Amino acid sequence: MRLYPVLYCHSMKAITFGLTLVRHGETQYNKEGLLQGQAIDLPLSEAGLKQAEAAGQYLRDVKFSHVFVSDLKRAKQTAETIMKHNSSCLGLQMACDPLLKEISFGTAEGGRLQDVKEMAKAAGQSFPGFTPPGGETQEQVKERVKEFLENMLQQIGAERWNEGQDDGSSPAAPAEASPVEGHADDGVRGIPIHALVVTHGAYMCVVVRYFVDELHCRLPQGCDKARMFSLSPNTGLSRFTVTVRKEGDRFVLSGIRCVFIHRADHVKA
Repeated sequence: MRLYPVLYCHSMKAITFGLTLVRHGETQYNKEGLLQGQAIDLPLSEAGLKQAEAAGQYLRDVKFSHVFVSDLKRAKQTAETIMKHNSSCLGLQMACDPLLKEISFGTAEGGRLQDVKEMAKAAGQSFPGFTPPGGETQEQVKERVKEFLENMLQQIGAERWNEGQDDGSSPAAPAEASPVEGHADDGVRGIPIHALVVTHGAYMCVVVRYFVDELHCRLPQGCDKARMFSLSPNTGLSRFTVTVRKEGDRFVLSGIRCVFIHRADHVKA
């Protein structure tokens, strides 16, 4: 019988799982500095396909138990490429979720990213964070993030709460996660539950800001908020560990920690 470390919260059980966010690979619009948002659903460019392959090779020995993906082509292609390299994904079904779509940029979609940055600057705001006419506000996107996170917690909790050791305790990570050493499995060694989420750059900015500002996510050593809130590169990887406890018939978040942010070692030539 395989044994996993167990985390006890007094008389309460808790489970900890890994959460790895990946931005999709490059598209032609990314290359040309144009905004895609939701309406422009392009596939990966040749460079983007290579980035996805590199991410797949980098993550090939990392075990995943769940895969959640934006329903836009660029994210689905990236996820499919990562999954084909990973033996732990052979029996997994990719769950496409519109809650993971990129932010809608309204009338700015198809236009130059630089133009929107200048519009944001003129309005005394930054990009990402600025809402062009007809686009989604940060609050609207955050509601999508919160709904996705809630759905994921309930799904994983319902599926995995009673798994683990014979005494009924649930599998969890040690209180101190494994150190960051530059390895693909940093932070998730020994954690049997690990969700891969493939989504988009501006959406990920909202996710990270929500984690840090509202869920009080612990930051990696030496990492400041400017880096945390910056735009991830194409196929950039960010990893968190999420701890969940059960209250009544629901599963609630009790802690979140960032292991690393925007890692892109796999695409460096």
